[in-house]
Amino acid sequence: MHLSNPDPDLAITLRRRRHQLANLINFPALLWSGQACPRNFPANALPFRASSHFLYFAGLPLVNAAVYLDSGRLTLFMDNAPPEDALWHGPSPPREAIAHQMGADAAYSLVALPEKIQDAATIPVQDVHTRSQQSQLLGRTWPAAHTLTGIDWQLAQAIVSLRLIHDPGAIAQLQRAADVTVKAHRAGIAATRTATTEADIRAAMEAVLMAHHCPCAYASIVTTAGEVLHNCVYHHPLQGGNLLLADVGGETELGWAADVTRTWPVSGQFSPTQRDIYEVVLAAHDACINQIAPGVEYRNIHGLAAQVLTEGLISLGILRGNPADLLAREAHALFFPHGVGHLVGLDVHDMEDLGDLAGYAPGRVRSDRFGLCFLRLDRPLQSGMLVTIEPGFYQVEALLQDPDRRSQYADCVNWDRLSQFADVRGIRIEDDVLVTEQGGQVLTTGLPTGVAAIQDCLS
Repeated sequence: MHLSNPDPDLAITLRRRRHQLANLINFPALLWSGQACPRNFPANALPFRASSHFLYFAGLPLVNAAVYLDSGRLTLFMDNAPPEDALWHGPSPPREAIAHQMGADAAYSLVALPEKIQDAATIPVQDVHTRSQQSQLLGRTWPAAHTLTGIDWQLAQAIVSLRLIHDPGAIAQLQRAADVTVKAHRAGIAATRTATTEADIRAAMEAVLMAHHCPCAYASIVTTAGEVLHNCVYHHPLQGGNLLLADVGGETELGWAADVTRTWPVSGQFSPTQRDIYEVVLAAHDACINQIAPGVEYRNIHGLAAQVLTEGLISLGILRGNPADLLAREAHALFFPHGVGHLVGLDVHDMEDLGDLAGYAPGRVRSDRFGLCFLRLDRPLQSGMLVTIEPGFYQVEALLQDPDRRSQYADCVNWDRLSQFADVRGIRIEDDVLVTEQGGQVLTTGLPTGVAAIQDCLS
């Protein structure tokens, strides 16, 4: 384990988190980091990513390790690397040195685990091998992390209450992830001048992330087919009339993520129709960020995005009717089917391994309505939360050509007018916004959103 920028205050931050957890639970917890998964044979492993719940309290991206938390104390369990490992991977620090870096109170090999886990709570990790180990040692199984019961459920609730509100150590990491991600997007925009395919833009952006020791927090979306919400193929050629949508974010070596989207014209200039739609999406983006403050319901932020988009599409002649009526009928969801954003932290969609436990306040459940079923966050905002704001406009053929939907919205969509915007396949504008007592602080403010500013970056 080698970090390019070790944090001298990491142990202090981790101890504070562990004591906060001890104030919320009266039983021990055991959290595993997980193991690398083989790609096609054991020695060819996929890139390892430690469990985020482990990282929150242990801090370091250790492979095949566990931490035992009890009354604010942390015991690390991991094996030292065997001597022959140095031939292939270089020297590794001993267990005791790693324990010191995270401020652990004791450290043992993994074989000592069975003596330390009576009545301990846990959260299952993603890789099958480690989950099997957890099940054998703790004597219980978990169909999925969001189906936890008993003390495991109580532990998850306690962790959610801590991870929802970012401490100064987390905010510093999140700002670093945002800063590097901004640089990556600027590199992608600049590369457009000479790029010939989406892959060229992706390569320019991910090169910046890797150069700053910030791997991708999720599979990069770099596409001229912006209507495909999670488009992770990069073979399309870049043509003059295209818009390019890039949803790319890095994460720090300690796992803290950024999530940013920009949309720009390949030619360097928005067409009149592209500019019109872009300005509507930008108005929704700005209006939502201006409303970010403690106590504000995030569901209402989503509703504001829908309202501004609806009013804008009416002004362009794409929708027709009264805005309130159209919103009640969810006509906006034809063009804006997803939620306006989500939590960001150690996971780019933070804590979604726990289902809606983090995203939805107690007693709230997901709606089955067309315009709300993909809303990932339904809580009142609190100072210290980090959320994305990412309204968009998409011409998704599966929605717009669906016979039932065309019939349902026949009176409120001007299909002939919509056809004049054929060069707008998808536009999304996304920033990471920290909730503070003063309002919303955009961590990604170094990346422009305005039409003129984006075109200047392309010139």
